[in-house]
Amino acid sequence: MNIYEFAPIAWLINIAHTVLTFLSDLIEPVVGGASAALAVMLLTIIVRACLIPVGRSQVKAQIDRQRLAPQLQALQKKYKKKPEVLQRKTMELYQKEKVSPMAGCLPMLAQMPVLMAVYGLFLVPTINGEPNDLLTHSFFGTELGDSLVLQIQSGTVTVTSAIMYAIIVVIIAVVAQASRKILMPPMPPQTERPEPAPGMPQMPDMTKITKVLSFMPFMTAIVATFVPLAAALYLLVTVSWTLGERVILRKLMGADKPADGTDAAGATPQTA
Repeated sequence: MNIYEFAPIAWLINIAHTVLTFLSDLIEPVVGGASAALAVMLLTIIVRACLIPVGRSQVKAQIDRQRLAPQLQALQKKYKKKPEVLQRKTMELYQKEKVSPMAGCLPMLAQMPVLMAVYGLFLVPTINGEPNDLLTHSFFGTELGDSLVLQIQSGTVTVTSAIMYAIIVVIIAVVAQASRKILMPPMPPQTERPEPAPGMPQMPDMTKITKVLSFMPFMTAIVATFVPLAAALYLLVTVSWTLGERVILRKLMGADKPADGTDAAGATPQTA
């Protein structure tokens, strides 16, 4: 079964098609042939604005992890040779503070159905039994249903499209580096994770998880060359919006304030 024929995804594609068509028709008198591409960007901004509560929950989860870092370090030091006790005390701390060690991860998936709908919108040949006319729209001479990799494989890549994709990839990469520098403060040092006590789950290694997640924006730059141009534009606006949104939310929610017993970088001061 084609995933884009799956009822929920097909429903999202239909909605995306309706909204994009409306936005494209609305701005066409002003921007002309670039209306469909700009409509994709405008739709992305609207979607990201609706997902601000999701971004807020992720920032809150990061603040919680920073706040608990000194206590977790103290537990690791105190029960270093008692893995079962450390496991239990760590879970008790999370429960007491009403914090999940995986908080903030699931909200990251909230936008995936939308991205899949945008991707499918410029991939499926028909929508509701009608030809997908949006595939015929272009941006700087490149059809919105085309991709850089596909152009290279077919030998149809032009100087204009190559420059356009280079700009998209470079911007995404620059935003990714800025995100890592601004939004990913150094993780406090952690002791080696003990083996889980019998009958208790293994605690996730948040240091490794954070490192992996910090490289995700760079993967987005690579993905942008494989997906249709419309989806690449979606990714470009999404990562740029995310950086700006997180900077503002962290400022408003006090995420950059050092936790008790830590410095601004989140590390525990060393005693003489």
